[in-house]
Amino acid sequence: MTFLLRILAIGVPTALGVVAILYAGALRGAPEVKERNRPPQPVRVITLAPTPIVPHVSGYGTVAPAREWRAVARVEGEVVETSPLLANGEIAPAGTILLKIDDTDLRLTLAQIDAQMDALDVKDETLGASLEINRSDLALGEADLERQKTLQQRGVATQVGVDQAERAVLAARAKVTESENQLALNEAERNVLAAQRAIAARNLDFTEITAPYDLRIGTVSAELGQVVTRGATLVTAEGTDAAEITAQFPLGRMGPLVRALGPDGTVMGLKAEVRLTTPGHNVNWDATVDRVAEAVDARVQAANIVVRVDDPLGKAQPGVRPPLRRNMFVEVQLSAPARKALVVPADAVQNGRALVVTAEGKLEPRSVALSYSTDSVAVVSKGLEPGDKLVVTDPSVAVPGMMVKPVEDEALTAEIAAAATGAASGADKGTEKGSGKGAGKGEGKGSGKGPGKGKAE
Repeated sequence: MTFLLRILAIGVPTALGVVAILYAGALRGAPEVKERNRPPQPVRVITLAPTPIVPHVSGYGTVAPAREWRAVARVEGEVVETSPLLANGEIAPAGTILLKIDDTDLRLTLAQIDAQMDALDVKDETLGASLEINRSDLALGEADLERQKTLQQRGVATQVGVDQAERAVLAARAKVTESENQLALNEAERNVLAAQRAIAARNLDFTEITAPYDLRIGTVSAELGQVVTRGATLVTAEGTDAAEITAQFPLGRMGPLVRALGPDGTVMGLKAEVRLTTPGHNVNWDATVDRVAEAVDARVQAANIVVRVDDPLGKAQPGVRPPLRRNMFVEVQLSAPARKALVVPADAVQNGRALVVTAEGKLEPRSVALSYSTDSVAVVSKGLEPGDKLVVTDPSVAVPGMMVKPVEDEALTAEIAAAATGAASGADKGTEKGSGKGAGKGEGKGSGKGPGKGKAE
């Protein structure tokens, strides 16, 4: 009995303690959970709208004159006169006598030929008189022969008389023939002398080297007092009326550009512009597509297209627009007529996919088809609509499905508009290239990829 009471005295308090502990645990509520809502990630966007675009492509090449001229000596002699304009870089108008070669020998040759022709004239007069006499003598001889034959038939004359008359006729005829032959030889000799005189007179014209059209003088190889030989190059020059640029264009870019002209469009129908980029300054020249070279550069699969700039010297302005010179490296832009389309930064479409911000503020991927693209902008044909907010933030920041805060990038929109029309030029490349990796990484990276690469094609 005592043992039982002892167990109860120990067990009951213990059991009550366990029950109290369990009950206290049941009464204790779960800890309050504080919800933390992450703020939406800011992403840069542009609101799509139809934008005027001028389909264009840029190529590069060097300037060359449309016409090159080389003066080659066609006669031998000493250079006796040179023009003050006969110097490298000088502009010689058409008709300028650049240099003269001594023509004394040619003039003496002409005088000699003229004297020989005068002598032939005298010979012809003498032979003409002799021919008349010989013909009269022949006529008398022939009459005497007929008389002798008549007398022989009557029995008055002998055969000897007839034979003598025949010999006289033959002798007279021989003299006539000789005179006629000599006159014919004189005429042939006169023709030879006339040809020689024409050659000498023509060579006399070659003693003056004259600019055939407006020229910029290049290399001068003939100096005053120098004796030049036939075939020697005296002067090299280039025409100033036009300049040509043979520029290379990727074959893959030319197809969409020509198709933009319509079913009957050709490369010759494209508008051309030549650009020279210098630090802080751009110079443009209107040009025309002159021709397409016959071969494609197999190394880079590029077509060689020749454009022409008329009167580059006349369009020059000191300090503003330099004249187009040989070997200047320039950009050539070919363009089709303007049209309206949805234009986006080329980098905003990756592997046919782009991100847009929905009305709920979430990122949504879209499949996008492009009809025309360059290094900086692309034209959307399918997958995007006017009013869509296209994400232009760095893809590493923009994750599909996340809540975002769209930030309109107005600067990029302006750059796209400029690039679409080809207004973004080489001078802007330095500033455009630095524009950004996105607002999502803070404010230090600027605004905008896409046209920021600066090649406005």
